[in-house]
Order: sequence, then C-alpha cells, then structure tokens
Amino acid sequence: MLTINVAVLLAVIVFVRLRRRTEARSRLDEKVTVILVLSLGVLLAPTPAGEWIAGVLGQLAGEITQASKE
Repeated sequence: MLTINVAVLLAVIVFVRLRRRTEARSRLDEKVTVILVLSLGVLLAPTPAGEWIAGVLGQLAGEITQASKE
C-alpha cells in the first residue's frame, strides 16, 4: 500500500506554484498559494522539523533584535 504524507505533498505543490512567473498570477492564484502555505505551516508546526524551524527563526529574530539595540 502506498501512503502519501500530506505535508510533503503540500510542500511539493507550494514549490511548484512558487516557481512560476509572478507576473502571470491572478489574485485568486495568489490567495490559493497563501492558503496552501498556511496549511503547510499548520501541518509542520507540531512536528520535530517544525519545532526546529521555529527555534531557528526565534534565534534569528533574537539576534536581529539584539543587533538593533546596539
């Protein structure tokens, strides 16, 4: 039996959609892309990979904040 991880499938779809030219996109196309990216974020957030990404982004934001205070 073949199983497909929904997060991986969404990541592939988002990757393919973002590779297209930007001038050819309609508002509906942009909205669909945003919904897909948000759905992918919701699926990745509770996973170890999602927690790792959140940690890295948190550290990066902390470093940027520290640099702006100096």
